[in-house]
Amino acid sequence: MNGPAGQTTHGGTGAARRAAVAVVIFVGLAALLFWLAPRDLYLWIKALHVIAVIAWMAGMLYLPRLFVYHAEVPVGSPQSETFKVMERRLLRAIINPAMVVSWVLGLWLAWTGFGLTGGWLHAKILLVLLLSGVHGYLSRAVRLFAEDRNARLPRHWRIVNEVPTLLMIVIVILVIVKPF
Repeated sequence: MNGPAGQTTHGGTGAARRAAVAVVIFVGLAALLFWLAPRDLYLWIKALHVIAVIAWMAGMLYLPRLFVYHAEVPVGSPQSETFKVMERRLLRAIINPAMVVSWVLGLWLAWTGFGLTGGWLHAKILLVLLLSGVHGYLSRAVRLFAEDRNARLPRHWRIVNEVPTLLMIVIVILVIVKPF
């Protein structure tokens, strides 16, 4: 199968294999971290969590913007094919790994720092679940665009682009202010 610029692709099996290996390694390291529970590493874990969240949010804000532009170009055009590559790479190389790291480190922080208690924390976790649902919706959209089956207008993607922003604002307020 030929991909962009005549490159041969193999249905993403190599990328899927690398992603699976990375996830297994990360889960193994995370399990070791949970087992050891190194309190002296708490601030480092928090810093890595914030970095992962920033990467996740950057992708979640950029991907719907790509969809706006992608939905405006003709199916099968060179621009459409370029958007397909950009969307797939953004999702697989940045958004998916950043979400996994955000979740794993975030749960470790919630357990270690707060024992998974606190109304603000429960609300935050609920909103992060909603954000993960938006992530899933965007992942499906990447697949539909790749199959030239997007049925949504650019206006829809402009509105969807605001959802991660609104969730992020409330999540940050919950974490910093801890109102309840």
